[in-house]
Amino acid sequence: MQFTGQVCIVTGAASGIGRALALELARRGAQVVVSDVDLAGAQGVVESIERMRPGAGSAHALDVTDADAVAALVAQVVDTHGRLDLFFNNAGIAVGGDARDLTVAHWRKVVEVNLMGVIHGADAAFKAMAAQGHGHLVNISSLSGLIPFPTNAPYGATKHAVVGLSHALRIEGEDLGVKVSVVCPGFIDTNIFAASEVLNADRERLMAANPFKKVSADEAAQRILEGVEKNRAVIIFPLYAHLMWALFRLAPALLTPFGRRMIRDFRKLRR
Repeated sequence: MQFTGQVCIVTGAASGIGRALALELARRGAQVVVSDVDLAGAQGVVESIERMRPGAGSAHALDVTDADAVAALVAQVVDTHGRLDLFFNNAGIAVGGDARDLTVAHWRKVVEVNLMGVIHGADAAFKAMAAQGHGHLVNISSLSGLIPFPTNAPYGATKHAVVGLSHALRIEGEDLGVKVSVVCPGFIDTNIFAASEVLNADRERLMAANPFKKVSADEAAQRILEGVEKNRAVIIFPLYAHLMWALFRLAPALLTPFGRRMIRDFRKLRR
């Protein structure tokens, strides 16, 4: 796929992977709609795009939990540009903690953004793309959507759901000209966990205990777009993420000791 001239929407694009995707898409010649609940942050990204390629970006306030707002943005983009080539369902949050400390409100908050927000985007974008006969829907999940993620059960549950949704839509889209990919990276150097709520534990000590090297958001964006160009069903990186997924598919019990260590290490920090 050549990104030059492509019309793209990126949700959750004020920071992290979304920001990096928006900038990299603009760098590759795309027209980028930068959307986020943080309008000022989205406008900051567009200012960076404008310095690179004047007129290549626009900022929009968007709460992905509002289905009507998501549908309205997709309709507006199609009306303005005549089509929608790429939709990146990127917005997401997390709530870390022992499952005993979670409330239903915590679960609901994560589900509303990470799952319903993705469903809202997928519903609007898939229908628009099917009507025009082409397009690529890219749902951002996580390695935790492929393997268990103790200490962040709501996040893992929603990311598993996004993987299942993406696989189903990919098959449904084949005869309609709509491509669907799901992105399942390991740990990325963004502020999602730094900004998310951590229950009954010290955030800094918890993050310091993470044994995996983080991939930069810029590198993640490049890896994602490489996978989109190749129309990969599952875009997964870095190497350790591939290996852990392969082990889990081979024999799920092989990763049980790793998950057990995660929750036990967390409980040592739990207040």
